[in-house]
Amino acid sequence: MAGVLQILGGLALFMFGIRMLSAGMEKLAGEQIQKWLDRVTNGRLKSAAFGAAATAVIQSSGLLMVTMIGLINANLMTVEQSIGVMLGQEIGTTITAQIVAFDIGFYRLLLVILGFVFLEFFAKRDWKKYGEILMGLGIVFVGMSYMSHALDLLVEIPWISNGLVAMGQHPLIGVLAGLLMTSLTQSSTAVTSMAVAMGISQVITLEGAVGIILGANIGSCITGLIASLPLSRAARQASIAQILINVFGVLIFIPFIAPYSDLVRHTASDLPRQIANAHTIFNVAVSAILFPFVRQVAKFSAWLVPGGHKEEKVKVTAYIDEMQYSVPAVALNEAAREFTRLGEITVDMLEHSSRALVEQNMEFAQRVLVQEQKVVDPIYKELSRFIDVLMREDLSQVQQKRCFQILSLLTDLERVGDMAEDIAQYAIERMENNVPFSDQATEELEQLWKHAHRTYTLAIRAFQGSNREQAREVCRLEAEFDRMYWHTRSLHIERIEKGVCHPKAEVIFTETLRNLERISDHADNLGVSVVRN
Repeated sequence: MAGVLQILGGLALFMFGIRMLSAGMEKLAGEQIQKWLDRVTNGRLKSAAFGAAATAVIQSSGLLMVTMIGLINANLMTVEQSIGVMLGQEIGTTITAQIVAFDIGFYRLLLVILGFVFLEFFAKRDWKKYGEILMGLGIVFVGMSYMSHALDLLVEIPWISNGLVAMGQHPLIGVLAGLLMTSLTQSSTAVTSMAVAMGISQVITLEGAVGIILGANIGSCITGLIASLPLSRAARQASIAQILINVFGVLIFIPFIAPYSDLVRHTASDLPRQIANAHTIFNVAVSAILFPFVRQVAKFSAWLVPGGHKEEKVKVTAYIDEMQYSVPAVALNEAAREFTRLGEITVDMLEHSSRALVEQNMEFAQRVLVQEQKVVDPIYKELSRFIDVLMREDLSQVQQKRCFQILSLLTDLERVGDMAEDIAQYAIERMENNVPFSDQATEELEQLWKHAHRTYTLAIRAFQGSNREQAREVCRLEAEFDRMYWHTRSLHIERIEKGVCHPKAEVIFTETLRNLERISDHADNLGVSVVRN
C-alpha cells in the first residue's frame, strides 16, 4: 500500500511539476509562440517546426492538440496544416523523456529552492516565470525520484513482477498497458516518463518499455478526439488524422520491437537513456516516414469523417475559440486579431453610414443597421466574455496588460458602431423626409467624415501593429479634426442665422457632426493606448 501511494504521489508531483514548468515556459516564450503561429501557414516544414518547438515549450502534446483543434474550429488552420504540426509535435513531445532520463541527484532540490526564491522574494512579477520554470523542473525530478523508489518496493509483489516480465516477453501487453494508462492520466508525457522511472529502478526490460511507449502514443489521441466531437467537421478530421498517424507508426514498429530494442541498446549504456532514445527515435522515424504523405493523410481523414447533413453552428467570431485557453499566448494573439477584425467592421460601417447620408443611398444605410445588430454587438459580447475568462488564467504581467488594453478599448469600438448606426438612421430619415442639404453643408460633411474615417482607420492599424508612430499620427489627426469641427460648426451657425439651412437639416447635420467628433475621440483613445503600451 505504501508503495502504491508513493507511486501515485510521485506521479501527482511529476504532473504538477510539468504544469508549472509549462506555465513558466509559455510565459517566457509567449511572444515567440505567436510569431511561430503566424508563420505556420507558410509551408509544411514551418508547420512541423512549429509543432516541435511549441510542444517542447508547452511540455504537453495534449494541450497543443486541443489548442490546434480550437484554431481549426475557428478556421485559422486547415486540416492539412495541422497534420504538419502534428508530425512536429511527435518530435517535440520526446524532449521531456530525454530531460527526466538525466540523474541530477540532489540538484533537484536546489532547483526547487531556487524556484521558491524567485517566486517569493522577487517583487517583479515578470520574474515569476523563471521561478515557475526552475521549481517546476525540480518538482518533476522529485516526482521521478519518488516513482522510481516506489517501484523498487512494488516489484517485490509477485503479480506486479510477473506483469513486468510479461511486458518484456510479450510487448503487446506493454502496448495495451501504455494505452490504458495514457487514457486514464490524459498524459502520454507522464506515462513515458513513468517508463523511464521503471528503467531507473531496473524493473522493466527495454522491450517492455518500448511497448508502453507505443501504447502511450495511441492513448495520447484520446484528448484530441474527445475535444473535437462537438466541434466542426474539420476539427474532427484533425483528431482522426492524429489517430491515423499514431496507429500507423505503432503498426509499423510492433513486429520489429525486438530488433528495434537491440538497435537502441547501442545508443546508450544505461537503461533510462535507452528508453528515452527509443521514444525519440520512434517518433522521429514515424514523422519522417509520413511527412511526404501529409496531403494523403488529410484526404483519408476527410473520407473517414464525411460531411453528412448535420448543420454546424454558425460562429459569430472568426478567430477566438474556448480551446485556446490552454495556451494563453495563442488565445491572447487571436483575441487581438478578433479585436482588429471588429475594428475593421466598424471602419466599414463608418464609411457606408456617412456615404449613405451624403449620397442618400438606402442600401448603404440598411447594410450598417444589419452589421450593428447581427455582427458588432454579438462579437463585442463574445470577445468581452473571452477576455474575461482569459484573465483568470495564469498570465504574465505583459499578457495581463494586453488583456486590460483590449477589454477597455472594446468599448470604444462598440460605441463607434453605435454612432455609425445613428448616422445611418439620420440618412434614412433624410431620405424618407426628403430633407435637403446645401452644397456647402454637403461638402463640409464629406470633408469631416473622410477625415474621421482616415483617423479611425489609422488607429485600428496602429493597434494591429502596435505602431507608436502611427498612434502619434492618430493623435495629431484628432487634434486637427477638432479644429475642423469647430470651424464647420461656426459656418453652420452662420447659415442658420441667414436662414439658408432647412430646419430638419439642422438637427441631422448637427447630430452627425457630434457623432463624427466622438468617433474621432474614440480613435484618439486607441492611439493614446498604443503609445502608452
